[in-house]
Amino acid sequence: MVNADTIARTHSLIRPFIRETPIFEVAGADFGLGSFPVILKMEFLQHAGSFKTRGAFANLLLREVPPAGVVAASGGNHGVAVAYAARRLRHAARIFVPSVASPAKIDKIRAYGAELTIGGERYADALVASEDWAHRTGALQIHAYDQLETLLGQGTVASELEQQTSRLDTLLVAVGGGGLLGGIAAWYAGRIRLLGVEPERAPTLTRALEAGRPIEAEAGGLAADSLAPKRVGELMFPIAQRHVDRVILVSDSAIHAAQQSLWETLRIVTEPGGAAAFAAVVSRQYQPAAGERVGVLLCGSNTTAVHFAAPA
Repeated sequence: MVNADTIARTHSLIRPFIRETPIFEVAGADFGLGSFPVILKMEFLQHAGSFKTRGAFANLLLREVPPAGVVAASGGNHGVAVAYAARRLRHAARIFVPSVASPAKIDKIRAYGAELTIGGERYADALVASEDWAHRTGALQIHAYDQLETLLGQGTVASELEQQTSRLDTLLVAVGGGGLLGGIAAWYAGRIRLLGVEPERAPTLTRALEAGRPIEAEAGGLAADSLAPKRVGELMFPIAQRHVDRVILVSDSAIHAAQQSLWETLRIVTEPGGAAAFAAVVSRQYQPAAGERVGVLLCGSNTTAVHFAAPA
């Protein structure tokens, strides 16, 4: 079961292996918006560059890892996180990623010592290949979002955030497969307003909520390597139905503008998926009420978007 008690126990277990990522309060006016405060949760500073590291360690520490090691399918960040956690805990790892995975994420997976296979156009293709590998070798499959331990690990973002600030009215969270949103929703359980944010070209949770069940949706756009599975997870969906207030769709141009704004104003570098939640604020798709305290999760930084000049 995914709830505050099980998330808290998971947090205690994985705490030695993860960073407590900081929060940073800014004024909406700094970005040309209203005078409301924005609390940024800097999860892009997590080991391996994203929140996915929490779920990876939860899987490796809560489940028995066989001699064949672990296998994961990923658009990129989950693979980076599993490779990192497997190296820390001395397990073999094989990662399957689609051709849309960014070079930054591919390079990191290799740097952490995992065996890497690139093939297929989307995450769903990598998932099929990883399932076949697990069947043939006996490796433990670590699902990117539809696995109990994954949700428990991702939910520790919320338990940590609440320790850092209990004064939040609303929290915006990017949605891909929904493991992050599901874990966070299970922690807060309706105590704050929780909003999912999805790219217009990958509306997986939006389509699921319309249909009353997870169904296949479009899977493209600027953040396709992190926020574009074919459908949301079965485990997170009932949690979202109960505890997510609504889902906001943002355009690719809004995501790009959010990346630009974070860089120009705060010198923060995020990947497209990492900036998606902030895009809802920058684009005014979400406009806070007077006095509302808004939290935004910046969840990933694995990108090569910024290049520094080499010395002469």
